[in-house]
Amino acid sequence: MDGMDILRELRKENEETKVLILSARSQIIDKVEGLDAGANDYMEKPFHIQELEAAYQTRLFDRQGSRISLTEAGKLLLEHCERILEDYKRLEYEMHLLHNEYTGGLKLGASTTVAQYVLPPLLASFIGKFPHVNLSLLNGNSREIEAALQEHRIDLGFVEGVFRLPNIKYTTFLKDELVAVVRTGSKLAIGEEITPEELLHLPLVLRERGSGTLDVFERALQQHNIKLSSLQVLMYLGSTESIKLFLEHTDCLGIVSIRSITRELYSGQLRVVEIKDMPMLRDFSFAQPQGQESGLAQVFMQFAMHYNNKL
Repeated sequence: MDGMDILRELRKENEETKVLILSARSQIIDKVEGLDAGANDYMEKPFHIQELEAAYQTRLFDRQGSRISLTEAGKLLLEHCERILEDYKRLEYEMHLLHNEYTGGLKLGASTTVAQYVLPPLLASFIGKFPHVNLSLLNGNSREIEAALQEHRIDLGFVEGVFRLPNIKYTTFLKDELVAVVRTGSKLAIGEEITPEELLHLPLVLRERGSGTLDVFERALQQHNIKLSSLQVLMYLGSTESIKLFLEHTDCLGIVSIRSITRELYSGQLRVVEIKDMPMLRDFSFAQPQGQESGLAQVFMQFAMHYNNKL
C-alpha cells in the first residue's frame, strides 16, 4: 500500500483534513493522480521554504544571521503538520492490521500498579485482535521490571516513577496521579486537606523500596524539604491491594494511584485527602533496551497507544 492508497482510504472517512503531497514525481499525470485521490495541493521535492511561504502568503521563519526560528504562523503550520502525521500513522497502523497476522511469543513485564489496574483490559483486547501471539506477564515493582529487561527475561516492560536508566529507552503511554487516602470513618483527626508538614505527624502505610509509587512520593516530599526517614511509616507493603486492606483495619494514611481506588471511592470505603501544593503526578512508560526493539514489542506498543487514544 502506497501513499495514494492511504489517501484514498482517508478520504472515505474524512474529507475535512487538509493533505499536502510532497513528492519527487513531477509529471503532470502524477499531480493529477494525487489531486484526484483527494489531496488539497501537490508540491514537488526538493522544494524551498519560500514556496511554502508563498503558498500561505506569510513568513514561516524569522531569520537573523545564522539563527532561524519559527514565526507564529510557522508554529501553527508545524502543529497542524504534526496532527496530520499522527493521523497518517494511525491510519497506516489500522490498515496494516487488516492485512497482517502476527505470530510468536511476547514476554511482558509490568510494575504492580500497571499490572493490576491498567493492563488487564488492554491484554484482553490485544489477545482478541492477535489470537496467535502468546503473551506472558511478569509482575514486580519498577526496579525489578527494569532488571528483568536488562537480563533479557522480558521483551517489553511497563514501569512507573521518576528514575531512568541510561541503557533503557522509556516511552510515555499514560498519565497517572498519586493521592493520599484514608478509611471513611477513621479516628484520625484529619480534614479534607492537609499541608505537607502535617504528614510528619500522621501514621502512614507506603509501597516498598523499589516501587515507582514510593519514588514519586519521595520526590514530592523533597520539594518541601521533607525526608522520607522523618515520617511515621507503620508499614511498607508490596502492593496497592495490600495497602487498601491495611487501611480497612488501621487508622492511618496511605499513598496510592487514583486509578486503584475507583471502586472504593464510589462505595464510600475510602476518601481522598488533598495535600496542599504537593502534586504527585507521574507517567506510566514502556521500557525497552536501547537499540533492541523487537517486532512484536513494537506492535504491542502501537496497539496500546491506539487503545488509549480511544478511551
